[in-house]
Amino acid sequence: MKKLVILLIIIAVAVYAGSPYYSAYQLKNAYDDKDGATIAAAIDYEQVRPSVQNQLTSQFATTMTKYPLISELGGEPLTEAANGFIARAVEGAITPQNIEKVINTQGQANTATKELAAAWAIASDQVDLKNLIQSLIIQRGDVDAVVKSQMQQVMKKQAAELEQQVAQGNDSEKPTLSYCGINCFSISGQVKGYPLTIEMQREGLIDWKIVDIVLP
Repeated sequence: MKKLVILLIIIAVAVYAGSPYYSAYQLKNAYDDKDGATIAAAIDYEQVRPSVQNQLTSQFATTMTKYPLISELGGEPLTEAANGFIARAVEGAITPQNIEKVINTQGQANTATKELAAAWAIASDQVDLKNLIQSLIIQRGDVDAVVKSQMQQVMKKQAAELEQQVAQGNDSEKPTLSYCGINCFSISGQVKGYPLTIEMQREGLIDWKIVDIVLP
């Protein structure tokens, strides 16, 4: 009887400790099978959306500190316009419907995905800054008009890059899996050539939810 109890405890511990690896295995299979519904259902959107938005707005704030002239010309209205675009892009892209669509098509760029890619590009210092300064001068400080123009240019560029990445980018055959705490587990690898880290959180004893996506 004592041996049986010990065996059951060992099995329970093994299931408890191994559950995130099995969840990661299921997610990988769902991605390979273009099963967007399974991956979409595994995401906690109330945690992922604000995290991604905060990453982008923080990144944009850091970018702005490198260019005092742009800050002087655009100042707070430029930041507000950019952050507003980031918020809308995240809200539109990180939804169950769009995640399912992106996985089903293996990253094919739709409007919501293009907008999120543009938001990432703007936040990570990939805009044409010379053109931005000239536009601010020509438009006499009309920040909204300038930002909209820049967004369209960046979206067009990012759409082309996304299509190229989908066609040529590689996925990690063996992502790096590791605990980041007793109730925290991370999956790191490449998706279509982009480095990506997904953080999962334990729900109950053996269930896991994606609660964060760390952008490149």
